[in-house]
Amino acid sequence: MPGTHDQQSEQPEQTLDGHPLAPGPEAATAQGYVESRLRQYQGWYDRKAVKMKAMHLRMRTISVVGGALVPVLVNLDLSFAKLTATVLSLIVVGSVSLESVYRYREQWKNYRSTEQLLVHERIYFETKVGPYTGLSESEAFRTLVTRVEKAIANENSATLNVMTLGGQVNADVQLPPAVPDARREPQ
Repeated sequence: MPGTHDQQSEQPEQTLDGHPLAPGPEAATAQGYVESRLRQYQGWYDRKAVKMKAMHLRMRTISVVGGALVPVLVNLDLSFAKLTATVLSLIVVGSVSLESVYRYREQWKNYRSTEQLLVHERIYFETKVGPYTGLSESEAFRTLVTRVEKAIANENSATLNVMTLGGQVNADVQLPPAVPDARREPQ
């Protein structure tokens, strides 16, 4: 369609769950990998971290402000105070409950730490410091891919763990042995 090409080039294509698509053939070079995979994931993790932080702060604000207002409303001698306190109490309970289910704070921390790790890896790789010191171009590229893909896999595992603890992952999902699961029988 006319006019959509520019928008698509600004936003990387994504899977249904919002992750960037797997890298194409351009990722066979270091520059291609950095542009097609690393920077896309940096952006994705950054957007998710911002969203989860906002949700966490929203839920906490509702809980704290609502929790502080309920006792005040209960002690007021106004006709609407009792109903307002009841509704506000339900909102606070709902907010606390949703936070415990979705675990926005933990997701925010996972996404932000992974995004920062990817930023550091890119800088280390581009400046040839840290684990890239003294490596040939091909060795440095292989090291970069290994470290970035491991970071992405670790974040995926951490998010699965957080969401499993929060009850968000379907019980049919088979968890790796290293992930604690209350449904497993002690051995």
